[in-house]
Amino acid sequence: MRSAATSSPSGSPATPPPDLAPDLGAHLLLDAALRLQAVQRRWDGSKDEIDAALSYNRRLWSDLVDTVCTRQPTLPTEVRQSIASLGLFVDHRTVAIAADPRPEHLTALIGLNRDIAAGLLGRA
Repeated sequence: MRSAATSSPSGSPATPPPDLAPDLGAHLLLDAALRLQAVQRRWDGSKDEIDAALSYNRRLWSDLVDTVCTRQPTLPTEVRQSIASLGLFVDHRTVAIAADPRPEHLTALIGLNRDIAAGLLGRA
């Protein structure tokens, strides 16, 4: 059942039900990290592959920021602000990578996704 909830038919990350949010969110972040890492490892400069991985990651972070900042008002303000700041970082980094695509530029996004996923899974 969880695999069906990981993305919509269009390939966009799905918004998980509240009771699955941390676990599913972590798995979606890990999936995005794996997509970015796959592009990084077999780097051939393919704009389509780079754009697909970056787009998926950006949509995921957009959904995460939206969920945390507008649908989770019970979270502490500091947490919501931190996630919003990280979302802005992802946006800016994505634009920078699109303008100057190099495999080493993906490392920060891969690490960020893994770190946040680890925190959501209680492994930080």
